[in-house]
Amino acid sequence: MTALAAKAAVLASVLGLAACAQSDTLPLPTPAPTVSTVAVDNCGFLVETAGTPERIVTVKSTTTELLIELGLTDRIVGAAFLDGPLEPPYTPLDSDVPALSDFLPGQEATLALEPDAVVAGWESNFAADGVGEREDLVARGILTYVAPSACKEPGYQPDPMTFDLLWQQIEEAGEVFGATEAAAELVARLQEDLADVEADERGLTALWYSSGTDSPYVGAGIGAPQMMMDAAGLANVFADVHDTWSAVTWEAVVEADPDVIVLVDASWNTAEDKITMLEDNPATAALSAVRDGAYLVVPFAGGEAGVRNVETVASLVAQLETAVPEPS
Repeated sequence: MTALAAKAAVLASVLGLAACAQSDTLPLPTPAPTVSTVAVDNCGFLVETAGTPERIVTVKSTTTELLIELGLTDRIVGAAFLDGPLEPPYTPLDSDVPALSDFLPGQEATLALEPDAVVAGWESNFAADGVGEREDLVARGILTYVAPSACKEPGYQPDPMTFDLLWQQIEEAGEVFGATEAAAELVARLQEDLADVEADERGLTALWYSSGTDSPYVGAGIGAPQMMMDAAGLANVFADVHDTWSAVTWEAVVEADPDVIVLVDASWNTAEDKITMLEDNPATAALSAVRDGAYLVVPFAGGEAGVRNVETVASLVAQLETAVPEPS
């Protein structure tokens, strides 16, 4: 070995030892934090999220009130197409939720708020003439979510809607929007309140009258109205109609002659308007419930699956005490 080669070998050996010593003393690189991704099948549409959305647009009262109850009021940048005043059962509103539109907003108005999530009460809210198609919004990086109770496709539509499914849907929303603890607490509170309701035991029959004049639109056998009537101890006269809501005929209503009529109160079709129509029509004026004034009133938002349903059941039972008093 030449003198030059020997020196090179010694230098390489020294450098190698130094590198080993340095590797023993330098800190190891900090691993990148793991991000938990939530993925849910929402009405046949894959929804993926890795964190709590910061700017949420809500459509319909049920979705808006759910997010309020989950403690996400300050994340709502615009609420649209509300069915009346926001009245979540447990969370008082210290300030108004920003209003986007009284009706279904268009995509331009929705995007102007720069949302990172759009949450809708109905599948039909996501449309080209509505807030936008889901695929288009996702392509813009916007999360889209529909209340699962409103899914219409076979395999996704609740059949029937039950309170157990409602609890599951609230918990799923908690996962999607980063509010799992709040969702669990909300479900526990609703379950406790439902357990405190004592259903009427008289076997009274009921018509759930939502809207319509020429053809009444009624609560049918597998939706939220049926779920709440069951819990209140009422027998739905259209329980055999396999749908959530359905258009029926007045002849069918007259034939059923329900003991009570549940009137859905909405700004565009109030309970008082319905009573006037029922009492002015000779056919419906002869109904036992109309003659006796046996009306129960629920707000529109309380009639769709959501956080108000337990409150609605309790209200139905309480109203029965005066609408159909027990014989003395």
